[in-house]
Amino acid sequence: MEDVIIATTNDLPGYRVDAVYGEVFGLIVRSRNVFSNFGASLRTIVGGEVKGYTTLLSDSREHALQRLRQAAAAKGANAVLAMRFDSGDIGNVMNEVAAYGTAVHVTKL
Repeated sequence: MEDVIIATTNDLPGYRVDAVYGEVFGLIVRSRNVFSNFGASLRTIVGGEVKGYTTLLSDSREHALQRLRQAAAAKGANAVLAMRFDSGDIGNVMNEVAAYGTAVHVTKL
């Protein structure tokens, strides 16, 4: 899956797009444990970075990218163009992260 190129741009310099397979996405929903949520609540009183949530979001993005690569490869693509992230909360206890873009097959020029 690591050979699936992901770009946030609409084209890939040095490559020709041979086929477009359409939209693909990688989605993950994760939650922190009760103790982390309690610690984060305390952090809001004194301010500062909530490192547990920073790590959660960073790890979630990486997992979403892995799933995006898998979805693209399943369609026969070797690249994803115009990749974007979206995230949100579910019930104030879970965080969802989606990585999405357009699956394509490219050839190096």
